[in-house]
Amino acid sequence: MSKYLCNSPKIHDATQEPENCKDLVAWVECRPAPNVTCLLSNGTKYKFSGEEVGFNKSIPCRNVSTYSYKVAVALSLFLGWLGADRFYLGYPALGLLKFCTVGFCGIGSLVDFILISMQIVDITVRRWRENTGQRN
Repeated sequence: MSKYLCNSPKIHDATQEPENCKDLVAWVECRPAPNVTCLLSNGTKYKFSGEEVGFNKSIPCRNVSTYSYKVAVALSLFLGWLGADRFYLGYPALGLLKFCTVGFCGIGSLVDFILISMQIVDITVRRWRENTGQRN
């Protein structure tokens, strides 16, 4: 049995990410299990009843962008071989390359569909831009 239970975050319909995302992280409230005793920083012991919030846990935000997740997945699925998904997400060079190579002979379209569906594309590029100092 787990020693604590965290609330599920509220998910925003348009972006499919937690509503309280900030700097690629969202926080959820966690409640320790009943009868769990914690030693506080001042040396006192506190016994939880299971109703009170004991701490906040960070969870990663994946799709932090202004683009619609549903539109990006649909474009990737149906027009990915033409590069429409990459044009939509703001990567015209990759979009043109996919267009000229018919989605890298289908392999690139499949890889992009998986990456966009798992919401990996945007966050990876965003972190790279932050580390290199480039603007969106």
